[in-house]
Amino acid sequence: MKDATRPVLPVDVPSEPWSGRHDGDAPEHRRWWQAVRAWSPEALAEAVDAARTADDGARRPGVLLGFRSDEGVRRNKGRIGAAAAPAAVRAALGPLAFHLERDVFDAGDVAVSLGSDEVPGDLEGGQERCGEVVSALIDAGALTVTLGGGHETAFASYLGVVDAESASGRRVGVLNLDAHFDLRDEARPSSGTPFLQMARAEAAAGRTLEYAVVGISRPNNTLALFRRADELGVRYLLDEYASRETAEAFVEDFLAGLDAVYLTIDLDVLPAAVAPGVSAPAAFGVPLEVIVAVVRRVVASGKLVHADLAELNPRYDVDGRTARVAARLVDTILG
Repeated sequence: MKDATRPVLPVDVPSEPWSGRHDGDAPEHRRWWQAVRAWSPEALAEAVDAARTADDGARRPGVLLGFRSDEGVRRNKGRIGAAAAPAAVRAALGPLAFHLERDVFDAGDVAVSLGSDEVPGDLEGGQERCGEVVSALIDAGALTVTLGGGHETAFASYLGVVDAESASGRRVGVLNLDAHFDLRDEARPSSGTPFLQMARAEAAAGRTLEYAVVGISRPNNTLALFRRADELGVRYLLDEYASRETAEAFVEDFLAGLDAVYLTIDLDVLPAAVAPGVSAPAAFGVPLEVIVAVVRRVVASGKLVHADLAELNPRYDVDGRTARVAARLVDTILG
């Protein structure tokens, strides 16, 4: 067994103090910035033991991890700026009222240097380090949430989930809320390749990737990508058909065949008016109330082992609108 309280996580930037509006220190006044604590192995172990003693596994501690990366977006010829997303999400979360009945910790950030076509940044190394952190925290008893970063965050999350000892022997699926399949076949990994990377990794391990997507935009995925999705057995629901009823039924059917699920949310699944601060704003998109309903359904299933949010680009955000949506989704995931 792994040492659940190992003292070192391969993060590049330790967690920093949070801040926000202060209405008082009593529990009824608590906001996120007052509730979130810096991760330590001792504090997490204590919180896990407390949840187990209370016989409340559904309230296992949550741990946030930032993945500061633009390298995958750069390689995918997208708009740079997602590396600033973890800080923006924390800033938006800080002032929110804290209604959660679980402990929440901040483990800091894994950072990927931004390279160039001539000298690429070490995205692959960053994904491996991020995966190590995620798997260690999952095996320590936490519900982990990674704050990306471009959608290259997804392959880092996948590495963490499949390498966790608690995932061994279980049928784990990947549910993606996204306008894009991200199944590009490129010479170098990017924000457009993570799910094809997952499919190939699963095939190499003698398994089939259980992958489903809610929100696919037909005009923003080529015929070749649709064909690849069909070849890989990907289940998908187009954005124009994603009502609350259809999306919940789609997700329920997907979850029924799984023991555990990793949820990844690319914020460009939302309409551009709701999420303008992304690399590729959606002309149509899936309404926020549908996305929230899907997230709640996944959480209620008891099968969620890890979640992440990706593609927030503060550089192109409007009045912090997208960051606030991301913060609300984190609150929903852990709530």
